[in-house]
Amino acid sequence: MLVLNREAVTASLGHAECVELMEGAMRAVSRRDVVMPLRQFMAVPDTKGKLGMMPGYVGKTDQSDSVFGIKVVSKFPREPGSPHSSHVGAVLLFETNDGLPVALMDGRELTAIRTAATTAMATRVLARDDAASLTLIGCGEEARHHIQAILPVRPIKKIIVWGRNADRAQTFADQQNLPDSVSIQVEPDIQKATSEAEILCTVTSSTQPILKGEWLQPGVHVNLVGAAVRASAEADTEVVKRSRFYVDYQPSAVEQAGELVNAIEAGVVTEDHIAGEIGAVLNNEVSGRASMDEITVYKSLGVSAQDLAAGMAAAENAKAGNIGIAVDW
Repeated sequence: MLVLNREAVTASLGHAECVELMEGAMRAVSRRDVVMPLRQFMAVPDTKGKLGMMPGYVGKTDQSDSVFGIKVVSKFPREPGSPHSSHVGAVLLFETNDGLPVALMDGRELTAIRTAATTAMATRVLARDDAASLTLIGCGEEARHHIQAILPVRPIKKIIVWGRNADRAQTFADQQNLPDSVSIQVEPDIQKATSEAEILCTVTSSTQPILKGEWLQPGVHVNLVGAAVRASAEADTEVVKRSRFYVDYQPSAVEQAGELVNAIEAGVVTEDHIAGEIGAVLNNEVSGRASMDEITVYKSLGVSAQDLAAGMAAAENAKAGNIGIAVDW
């Protein structure tokens, strides 16, 4: 079995490759060639932490063999500037011929890469072809990965960054290594940052809506990424109402997508408001963007099939590149 730490995962899996992997994984999800129990959380007594568990199976795709396994995550709230991530975990993979372990790897980096790659894949499917302005609501680790993943899929010329702390947002902007053709600026007014977006990604830890639907301009594509549990929502119900709304996996979305569930419970929309899964669009079972002026939203909860497909590719690349540590099991 191969053991990959964070640096090994980074060296073994690039964003561009992962975008293609996520397309294959989400096609499999919408074909239901997967087993994906809803994620579970266990409260850790006498702390504010939780243990998250995401088991799953994904069948063979064009990019990887069938695989099963589990991601476990220690989720602890952190103060700004903490050296530790709020999500620390691991992914354990098994091959399906004999049920033997293939790899154990850092879950934080794998999750960050596959999340951004999935956003880029959804953006490639749903955003206008000429979308050249990217707004990031949030300026943490996931925002950095989103820049790297999205730049290759659309002709981005301008990146706008909003963060609760303007100084941290400016530090983030200054640290990005961008092509000369791409500018980046910090916008302290979230409404203005939103109104200038042609592609918008929310990558925050906010539990309450900070993005308002009234701010969205016609034709924008929105990726709601940061909130992954029922109790959290980054966008208000107007964002849901105004948009053609896509999800990664409908059974999870109707239970755990805070923005969608809030809108349904408020009577703003019904479950029928879901246009479809992103994999169904890829499989030509559901239509994508219908017009240049339409507002599209992709709600990303993240599913185990994404971790498994990305993890299997990272393990294969690491083995070929003599990266990581081989352990007898």
